[in-house]
Amino acid sequence: MDMSIAAMSVDMHQAQLWQDIGIKVLDKAIETDSEMIEEALNIGSLDPNLGNNIDITV
Repeated sequence: MDMSIAAMSVDMHQAQLWQDIGIKVLDKAIETDSEMIEEALNIGSLDPNLGNNIDITV
């Protein structure tokens, strides 16, 4: 298997590009999750009585 330096360079740059894309997608997913958690905490703090009582009658 004989690979030229130019072909190896192209392959390495493509691998780096896909790695960078994956990192950006992961960063965006983490950012979205963080925003959703923050919103959920803010919504939960609107009524401090929510979740304190459980109705167990059937």
